[in-house]
Amino acid sequence: MAFNMPFWRTVGASTDTAAYANAMGPGLERTKEGMLRITDPTEAWLEVQADGTSDYARIDPSFVTGKALTAVLIRVSVDHRSLSATSFSPQSPRSCYVHAPGSGTLRMSIEEPKGSLIPIQAVRANVKVPFDFNPARVAIMAAILLAVACWRPGSRLWRIPLDTASTAQRALGLCIAAPIVFAMVYGIVTQLAGEPLVFHEAGGYTYDFDQYGHIADALLQGRTSLDLNVPDALAAASNPYNTDVRARLLAEGVNPIYWDYAYYNGHWYSYFGVLPAVLLFMPYRLLTGHMLSSGAAVLLLMLLAILFLALLVIRVIARIAPKTSLAATSIALTTMLLGSNAGYLLFRRNFYSVPFAASLALSALGIWLWLGAECNNANDNAETGRRGIRGRCTAIRAVNRWQVGDASALSLTKVGFGSLCIAANFGCRPTFCLTALLGIAIFWPQLKAIVRALRNGAEPMATTLRAPIVVIIAALIPVLPLMAYNAARFGSPLNFGNSYQLTVTDMTAYRVSPANIMPTIGSYLLLPLRFTGSFPWIALSAAAMPEWSYMEPMIGGLFAMCPVAALAFALPFLHSQDGRPGRTRTTLTALALAFVLVVFDATNAGLGWRYMADFGWLFVLASLPVLLRLLGEPGMIDGNGASHASNPPVGIRAARLVIALATLFAIAVAVLSLFTIGRHDALVSTAPNLFYNVFAWFL
Repeated sequence: MAFNMPFWRTVGASTDTAAYANAMGPGLERTKEGMLRITDPTEAWLEVQADGTSDYARIDPSFVTGKALTAVLIRVSVDHRSLSATSFSPQSPRSCYVHAPGSGTLRMSIEEPKGSLIPIQAVRANVKVPFDFNPARVAIMAAILLAVACWRPGSRLWRIPLDTASTAQRALGLCIAAPIVFAMVYGIVTQLAGEPLVFHEAGGYTYDFDQYGHIADALLQGRTSLDLNVPDALAAASNPYNTDVRARLLAEGVNPIYWDYAYYNGHWYSYFGVLPAVLLFMPYRLLTGHMLSSGAAVLLLMLLAILFLALLVIRVIARIAPKTSLAATSIALTTMLLGSNAGYLLFRRNFYSVPFAASLALSALGIWLWLGAECNNANDNAETGRRGIRGRCTAIRAVNRWQVGDASALSLTKVGFGSLCIAANFGCRPTFCLTALLGIAIFWPQLKAIVRALRNGAEPMATTLRAPIVVIIAALIPVLPLMAYNAARFGSPLNFGNSYQLTVTDMTAYRVSPANIMPTIGSYLLLPLRFTGSFPWIALSAAAMPEWSYMEPMIGGLFAMCPVAALAFALPFLHSQDGRPGRTRTTLTALALAFVLVVFDATNAGLGWRYMADFGWLFVLASLPVLLRLLGEPGMIDGNGASHASNPPVGIRAARLVIALATLFAIAVAVLSLFTIGRHDALVSTAPNLFYNVFAWFL
């Protein structure tokens, strides 16, 4: 009903057909196709008489051809009383209704440059706005109401403990996940065989967004270099990495010079991790004969990443705060989804997001396996001499089980597969390989037991070192072939070709200025949001740097976009008390590693929205003990050991309210950021129909 207020307010509109004829300003001329061409921007206007029976006017778009604008900035005035500027798109019928209250001469000024083709046939006054039922709006409002009902301090979900063995809770989880999975699978299917994404303008670079498809094709042909044409002039250039040299070549019409590809010794390469090409793009090419689109790959990898991140959060909660409520668990899961930068990666579904999505999935799966590697002693201590299937399964468990001293026994299968997943980041986003440091915290008791056993000689060395050997072998399985691949391309197993990319500067000589490092770190974490008075109400927030460096447009830092993740700062001061969660080796290591990665990205990469995926999820992991403590989890126990499950104290209820509001705020920011103007792949340019349809909801 709220979104249809214009309908109710214009029921009595006169729809005066005499108010159809427009007076046209001398700065406009009508083309033979029925569009308007601007000859003088200061006199580009249309006028029509309004009788005041409707607060809205309607723009009748003409048929769009050629280079007509798909989004038009306009300003409306009634009897010289200027109203606010707005935009409309001929592809969005709802955006063609413009708020213009009052009676008299309604003037619509078109604020576009000289020579612009404007797809407007006429402007009508005194119109009725049609009733519009939009399922997406209804779904969004239902989701908001559901979140409020679940997270309000008095919700019953605060009294239901998480039980991963509960059939009812598993069914509830599947019901919640089903729409998300369906939407992402639908997106994958629709994008499986997208058209090649190659763009070139005369005198400019060639932008080819099918890097992973080209890698797969090259590997299938037995090549390490990409099968892309190298112009003779580029091959003969003394220093193709110099921007002035490339500018001269482009001005001379040399083509193609591929943007953001690695050029080395007369061949094109990709400096992005090769593993996604091997696991996804090559099989798809072999099975279908077509090139897999990066959009489909990102959606598939992000589906896996979201699944494994959710499993990881639940496993961490089960370890540090058993019997945490469903409400608190759902807030923690939502915070992970927001803080991990999943929204950005799902929005920018091109080759830039592929390695990040793959590494998020691999890292979350690897840590989840490691955290679940402790064996169930009751099952693993069973007799190994029984016959039949039970005996064979028990024998397999005995071989898989590893224990030294009094440390907990481990499943070698989970330890090995976890190690393989973490090491596989070397072929995706190598930065994520540092996630392996979490293994020191997770297996600290076992590491101490190994040192004691080696020192005392209590057990054979082969037995003592069996788990470390499994870890090393599993890690080498992906790493050795990847190092050989790098050596075959660039002569070094650790050279991924980053320095050879043709981009905004000479990467062979580029170094981030030391003066920019601290401002970049501050921007990654604390860059404030900037609000505006019109949709989408969030604008890009400029980061100030003393010297030039790479900076991707962002709306804010991690803790501005996801305030709950900032609770990680309190982790070092949090002690476990009276059964309430406190800091752990794993969460402290996650916090330290997150800071290391922030510094690494600031020092080596500059400021990039997508780089926040490197460390955002680690900050969220570190925030979990603090978050659960503030929410009164588990069991809402106070300092005297008394339970307040049914009637929590005022302080806990207030904390729940504040955190719930902060989470809803972060969700709103994440959704509105998709519509932010000026960001990479902005919807106002790439999908104007979607942008203006949503924009029209709030007019």
